[in-house]
Amino acid sequence: MRGFRLEPPSWLEKELRRGRACPDDRDKAAFVVGLSELNVLRGTGGPFGAAVFEEPGGRLISAGVNAVILNGCSLAHAEIMALGLAQKKTGRPRLNSRPGRSYVLASSSQPCAMCWGAMLWAGVDRVLFSALKSDVERLTGFDEGALPKRWRSELGLRGIQVRSGLLRSEACRVLRLYKEKDGRIY
Repeated sequence: MRGFRLEPPSWLEKELRRGRACPDDRDKAAFVVGLSELNVLRGTGGPFGAAVFEEPGGRLISAGVNAVILNGCSLAHAEIMALGLAQKKTGRPRLNSRPGRSYVLASSSQPCAMCWGAMLWAGVDRVLFSALKSDVERLTGFDEGALPKRWRSELGLRGIQVRSGLLRSEACRVLRLYKEKDGRIY
């Protein structure tokens, strides 16, 4: 039996080689919304991008885009890809287990039910996202799954802060673009 592995699209590595720091939340949001748009324009997956940044300073640790079709696997959501790559790069399954550092997961859209669950154990200290769950479902037709009624407070109980709506209109533009291009709903 062969091992299990998820791969990002090849163009993403080139984007990451540019080496970036995104010191403020708006920069982080612009970066992941840009990734989501590139994923749509290049035809490599759904309209979703995510990245993990180390604080202080906003150093980019990893990034991911939706690669479900590319990998033939429903787990290959942008957030899962970004978190998994960050954990692999740092060698820590719980990112914030290193004292003095904190980690931010930025996403172009509100994480779905699966990605919300992954955030609980990944070791992120903050989550920020652009488009809302309702935007994703209304503009694309994707089913984002049922989140717990008090999903934000559940994250808060675990010390994870949430900031939403950053560059929401830009992220919604990418969602509409995907729909206009007859993007596959899976």
